[in-house]
Amino acid sequence: MEEHQQELTALEALDNGKSFTWAMDVDTTFAIDTIRYYAGWLTRSMVKWWRWTRGNVNSLTPVMNQSVSLLMMSWKLGPSLATGSCIVMKPSESTPLPAIHMSKLIHEARFPPRTFNFLTGYGDIVGAAISSHMKIDKIAFTGSTLVGRKIMEVTAKSNLKDITLEVGGKSRNITFNDADVDQVVSWAAHAI
Repeated sequence: MEEHQQELTALEALDNGKSFTWAMDVDTTFAIDTIRYYAGWLTRSMVKWWRWTRGNVNSLTPVMNQSVSLLMMSWKLGPSLATGSCIVMKPSESTPLPAIHMSKLIHEARFPPRTFNFLTGYGDIVGAAISSHMKIDKIAFTGSTLVGRKIMEVTAKSNLKDITLEVGGKSRNITFNDADVDQVVSWAAHAI
């Protein structure tokens, strides 16, 4: 990721409509830091505890993530791989470029076979198949509330897999009459 940070930043800026500077200073830099942090788990005792609670040390728990940004992808990718899980990644069809490039970099880094699996396609076809698959134990999804509800319904009807949903829109704020509007705007723009 570090060797290809400029490329990843350009793709992140292009896909998500943010400035190159913001994508570099925040998204790709934090994504790299996130992966480095979780790679460090491999030397921490918490990994042994996590694996113990999951049962067999060699067991794998596939995860699906419909990511909307490289940073969100790294939040799922890092801990999943560091704790011995394999990944089935399906990016959003509207913002796939950073995830596609990361898939290429992961392949070039020679991850073990079947550790990282990458699928593209529409959510109502590919995402639905992943959500209902009986051998997938966890879904992580970022997107609309409507799709989150569909995922909850499908997973409940299949193997009642664990799900993590990041849904509901963008950074709503409540501003009171006595607020400093310039500060509100500044912090709201930063928070998004």
